[in-house]
Amino acid sequence: MAALTLSSLRARWASLLGSFVAVALGVAVMTAMGLGLTASLDAPPRAPERFASSPVVVMGRDTLTVEVRRGPGTAQVSKKLAHPHPVDSELIAELRELGQVRVDGDVRDAVGVDAPVAAVRELVGDRGRVLTGDDRHQADPSVARDAEALVGVNSLLGTAAGVTAFVSVFVTASTFAFVVALRRREFGLLRMAGATPGQVRRMVLGEAVAVGLVASAVGCVWGSWAAPWLVRALVDGGVAPPWFALRGSVSRPYQVAYCAGLLVAVVGAWAASRRAARIGPVEALREASVDTGLMPWSRRAVGFTLLAAGLGLLAWTLGTDPAALLKRKTYVTQPMVLITGVAALAPILVRPVVRLLRLDLLPGAGGLLIRENASTSVRRTAAVAAPVLVTVALAGSLLGSAATVTGARATEAREQTRGDFVVTGERLGDRSGEGAGLRDGSGVVRVAGATVSATASTAVFVLEEGTALIRSDARAVSDVAAFASVARLPVVAGDVRDLDDRSIVVNEEWERHEVGSWVGVRLGDGRPARLRIVAVLAQGTGDNGAYVTSANAPGATVDRLDVRVARAADRAAVAAALRSTGGTVRTTSAWLAATHPRTGPQTRLGLLVVLGIALVYTGISLAGTLLMATSARGAELRSLRLTGATHGQVLRVVAGETVVGVGVGALLGGTVAAVNLAGLAAALGRLSAPVGVGVPWGVVAGCVGVCLVIGVGVSGVGAWGRG
Repeated sequence: MAALTLSSLRARWASLLGSFVAVALGVAVMTAMGLGLTASLDAPPRAPERFASSPVVVMGRDTLTVEVRRGPGTAQVSKKLAHPHPVDSELIAELRELGQVRVDGDVRDAVGVDAPVAAVRELVGDRGRVLTGDDRHQADPSVARDAEALVGVNSLLGTAAGVTAFVSVFVTASTFAFVVALRRREFGLLRMAGATPGQVRRMVLGEAVAVGLVASAVGCVWGSWAAPWLVRALVDGGVAPPWFALRGSVSRPYQVAYCAGLLVAVVGAWAASRRAARIGPVEALREASVDTGLMPWSRRAVGFTLLAAGLGLLAWTLGTDPAALLKRKTYVTQPMVLITGVAALAPILVRPVVRLLRLDLLPGAGGLLIRENASTSVRRTAAVAAPVLVTVALAGSLLGSAATVTGARATEAREQTRGDFVVTGERLGDRSGEGAGLRDGSGVVRVAGATVSATASTAVFVLEEGTALIRSDARAVSDVAAFASVARLPVVAGDVRDLDDRSIVVNEEWERHEVGSWVGVRLGDGRPARLRIVAVLAQGTGDNGAYVTSANAPGATVDRLDVRVARAADRAAVAAALRSTGGTVRTTSAWLAATHPRTGPQTRLGLLVVLGIALVYTGISLAGTLLMATSARGAELRSLRLTGATHGQVLRVVAGETVVGVGVGALLGGTVAAVNLAGLAAALGRLSAPVGVGVPWGVVAGCVGVCLVIGVGVSGVGAWGRG
């Protein structure tokens, strides 16, 4: 059997070229992504910047730790505080007795100490954190920003690797299935010569193993070349921080990618090998040009199960946790179940869809011939349609979901403000700095002819059911009356104007959200508080956080002013006065355009990378399938010429069949994307968020256009010398 497999590989290498390239490319992408993920998960230690000259850094307490239930026992969980505690003056005075203490202006969240580490640790005890060596970098302002960027890199690379694995299995399986369909007569002869079904199955799997072994090795080499380019693209695109770089010598990503490539080849060929083993000698010898017996019961069962699972999962999530549908992790992974189910059922969907196309209305016999060929050669049409289906469904679902969610958030933000100007900046609450002349005795900003609402970013923590410490982003309001006049919050119960120093505004996502009830929380600095709920907001897209007064957000600095200009007031004069605050003054529409883009550039870059991978695979699959299919149609095309068709007419028929296959794939993929986007729109409606669907028509049209160009070009080249 080994000799037969090697002989088959030498004779059939061209038909396996598509699977080889698909596996090699998949391994290359997974290798590059794995190297990037390794670099992001194990980032190189960075030298301290802020207190580089101090051997020891002392930081105030910056985490909140509480005890929660874990099964029969308890455990401690920690969350980062919104407002870390400063190093208190008494401790600084004691540290000065040990050595020189370095401070950063008037910021006291950390200080550098020139003293022995042991002495500092003994003095500080549990009043703060003592950092030495590279850990001193944790006191730098860039730590949080870099950590957030690395999370984005992880998300992008993980998503791309997952989509690559999914599409590579899909393309490899589709290619092997079509190869087996073309070799039915060969397998029938083998069975007639005495080969058992198990030997036929092992021969097909042996070919897949050989392809997987060689292609995975080639893919690892390609991946090592592509990884530095990928890192540069992430840094240049603003996704990764400038210092992000690959680690030195790592072997795990290569090992994982190589094994994954081999597994993809075997898994992709598994169903095809079982199908080949079921071919009987008589069945193969009496095979007609019309495809029959297209869908074994096992594939029908798998297809309908996946279709039901995809629709059921969408409906279940919509009914139990609609907010989950708005998260990127969900709308990236969930459509794949539905896509796989529809692709598995493609052979039985192709014929009815082709029949819907009124190709018989085209002049001459060409349209009728194209329709009949496409509907009778279902395996060929389905093989062309399947990769197009995947690409169009991914493009519509991923980019459409991202545009829908960001569009809803932008609309929500627009509807929640009635102000004319928005001023943003980090030092708006500084009474001693610029704009001090605009403040009254209590520090509240006053501008003649305008209502000004100052708010600050903060957070509150709540222990839900005794098992989870939940952080909720919040805004601290300085002047409740002014805030109520410039904001238009989606209140479903209560009144925001009742907010005071003993109360809180929450949203429907909170475990307890009844107006008038009391809730125990931890404030942004970790201090416990018990507040009365005075208003409840709709859950919305997730941006409707809690609201407290400034008294319940110690340490929070004003970072936003919402300004509403009176009718008779001079807008230009108000804007000029606001500029003296030192913040960035923008009209509300300009602020919305800058802070709530339709799709963030980093998110769009990540999704386009994923989509680009899928499109490359589609091109490979289309080219391989059409070259194999056209090479097997020599006798059919020559017969067409004998009936009087010209060479050009033969080429147009072949091209027309390809267009029909691509069109069927685009139609099925568009249907899958429409179902996903409809579910997302329903989720927005359930969350009382603005409902609107963003369809990436341009990207989808571009994908279909690329598929048409590749398909028509390859099929034309393949048919050129055979008609």
